[in-house]
Amino acid sequence: MKILITGGAGYLGSVTAKALETAGHTPVILDSLLVGPRRYAEGRIFYEGDVADRALLRRIVEEHPDLGATIHMAARIVVPESVALPYEYYRDNVAKSLELFDELTTLGKTRLVFSSTASLYALKPELEVREDDPVEPTSPYARTKRMMEQALEDMAAASDLRAIILRYFNPIGADPDLESGYHLRDATHLVPILAQTALGERDSFTITGIDHPTRDGTGVRDYLHAWDLAKAHVRAVERFDSVLKTTGETSTYINIGAGDGVTVREMIAAVERVVGRPIPTTEAPPRPGDAVGAFANADKALELLGWKAESTLDEAVASALAWAEKRKDVLGY
Repeated sequence: MKILITGGAGYLGSVTAKALETAGHTPVILDSLLVGPRRYAEGRIFYEGDVADRALLRRIVEEHPDLGATIHMAARIVVPESVALPYEYYRDNVAKSLELFDELTTLGKTRLVFSSTASLYALKPELEVREDDPVEPTSPYARTKRMMEQALEDMAAASDLRAIILRYFNPIGADPDLESGYHLRDATHLVPILAQTALGERDSFTITGIDHPTRDGTGVRDYLHAWDLAKAHVRAVERFDSVLKTTGETSTYINIGAGDGVTVREMIAAVERVVGRPIPTTEAPPRPGDAVGAFANADKALELLGWKAESTLDEAVASALAWAEKRKDVLGY
């Protein structure tokens, strides 16, 4: 199949593009390059532009009438930034996505896989969350994702649009050949910051929040290898029609996670195992918008997609560290 990937020049978009290629599909990249590096689109069909540019979307479909599905990954994703810049997050994540959804429906390209987030689940004492659990997004970023989910539900119920909504947990690592990975110059996510600390690019790693109701007081996340996440998208586009036929729905939610919780201190220990030396740390209060966390019940992904995470935590960490060492060769920084 030929698959449109919005945000395909980003971290996860580029890894997903490679997973599609590996499975014999052809990715078509649409990216504004607001965040993603141009390098990640090289050698692929690429359109530089905005997801809300209806004329551009029409041109893409005219030039690629055989598009089988769209994977919508383009979004602003930094939680503290969303607290500081809520307008930009609602504009880019919600308003522009509505234009995309409507134009794709008009063009008859009605299969949509949407990248959502596990950060919108309500806190549960046991921390394991299922797709039908209550949601209670705690940041503007998470609220934009929930708004897009609701818009897709309503639009799918009222039109020919169909949606598989993947609620990501916490992807880390790079593609197997280390051609693309996490690319932000100023890392905002835990594992890239830990990798910089392990490589001596930072003096220490700051643990933000040590009084959470978890086994060691630090936040819990479900970490999975980015390559595993990318392969989940391949399964979603390949099994799109059968998934919705099985559920009997016009849209459905699927958790994509490893299925277990890892605290910040446990992640630090994993990095220390991989690099073979201690990581210097300091402690600080939680950041704005930070949540205690959760981990996935991923039974639905196994049932509907035949997918489960295959890499171990240490393998994913090793991939992230290997990419951190190679990134400058690939991106120049």
